[in-house]
Amino acid sequence: MSEWFKPKRYGYGAGLPISWQGWVLMIGFLAIVTVAAVVLDKRPLLLFPLLLPATAAFLIIVARKTRGGWRWRWDEKD
Repeated sequence: MSEWFKPKRYGYGAGLPISWQGWVLMIGFLAIVTVAAVVLDKRPLLLFPLLLPATAAFLIIVARKTRGGWRWRWDEKD
């Protein structure tokens, strides 16, 4: 399995992307959020049902593609 994100040095989760696939995923997610915010500017209640599944999918992919997985870290050298 290829790794798209490096783990955070301290704490839980992922850091910045380390492959082109990670950058494409992150930029794509940010584009979805930006377009949704602009298009649904006058209807903010519609943002939640649209962005909730997009955010959940993004986080699941990031968690699965992070080197070493998501776990609490205290400056460990992985």
